[in-house]
Amino acid sequence: MKVTVAIDSMKGSLTSLEAGQAIAVGVKRVYPDAEVCVRPLADGGEGTVEALTCGMGGIIQHVQVTGPLGEPVDCSYGIISDSKTAIIAMSGAAGITLVPDKLRNPLNTTTYGVGEVIRDAIGKGCRRFIVGIGGSATNDGGIGMLQALGYGFLDAEGKPVSPYGRGLADIALITDGNVMPELSQCTFKIACDVTNPLCGELGCSAVYGPQKGATPEMIREMDGWLAHYAALAKEKYPGADAAYPGTGAAGGLGFAFLTFTNATLESGIRIVLEETRLEDYVKDADIVITGEGRLDGQTIMGKAPIGVAKTAKRFGKPVLAFAGCVTRDAVACNAEGIDAFFPILQSVVSLEEAMAPGNARANMAAAVEQVFRVVKTFSRG
Repeated sequence: MKVTVAIDSMKGSLTSLEAGQAIAVGVKRVYPDAEVCVRPLADGGEGTVEALTCGMGGIIQHVQVTGPLGEPVDCSYGIISDSKTAIIAMSGAAGITLVPDKLRNPLNTTTYGVGEVIRDAIGKGCRRFIVGIGGSATNDGGIGMLQALGYGFLDAEGKPVSPYGRGLADIALITDGNVMPELSQCTFKIACDVTNPLCGELGCSAVYGPQKGATPEMIREMDGWLAHYAALAKEKYPGADAAYPGTGAAGGLGFAFLTFTNATLESGIRIVLEETRLEDYVKDADIVITGEGRLDGQTIMGKAPIGVAKTAKRFGKPVLAFAGCVTRDAVACNAEGIDAFFPILQSVVSLEEAMAPGNARANMAAAVEQVFRVVKTFSRG
């Protein structure tokens, strides 16, 4: 029996690898000699740095950078030495979880620290970057990150504008004479699963501004500032396209990467599956197991378990999924490659009890064991 496990993290409870290891325990209770291969999984959001770095044989790095509010934060990222690749999550330097609720205000947050992480990785020899841009606290159009890399955003008097969201209001000129020379040698693969343009009703200010603390008045102002910023960028870089799907990701960070660096925007799960070469581990498996914390109707919208299932189905493999909980609309997953799914809860408990790592591990192993007892029973026939 060969089983390949690639399960997303159960946020706030188990990491991808911890959940996978619990599954392996359950399988081996029924098939002690089974070959269980646990692969890390993520979809470009939480856990992507750890999953990709582990899956690609890299090393985690730590660097102190400017946080979203301007205070120092410790940020982890991965380096894959052989390919000179850096794995970065913008949320580690400018994520919304780094900003207390009462201080959330996109006029006062910056992506400057993201640029500092990139700068640190360049200094360590990296020239290829994989960057997850979900979970931002910012709406600065990426100017903070770009300033850290040497781009100039000057006001009417020729002075640098603030690297925070409010700095967008003052941009009169964009310069690139002081950009790190190594940046031209770098490529960026950006994990982006949203299609919002930079501006307008579906732009980053209108759609994501409220959750970052923006008032209706702020939203109107920021949208206008971003439109002016995009127009200035297009004058200097004719290829700039503020309407391109994903340019509104992470408060305009998608636009910054596409316009000012050699970048592409791609599905987060596609990047993870390709970079960790999951298909190499799936093609010889007898059963593939995936899952996530909550399996529901939105799982089919580009989330990690469906990416695993589609990879498995290319090789005709059966796919089972386990989750902390499942909803009625999770049945949509059956049509997308997940042959059967199972919640792991053993009894009615509080959410806190269910998410306690020890309980989650035990519940996962127990649920998997019982499912594989069924597998063994029917395989005898």
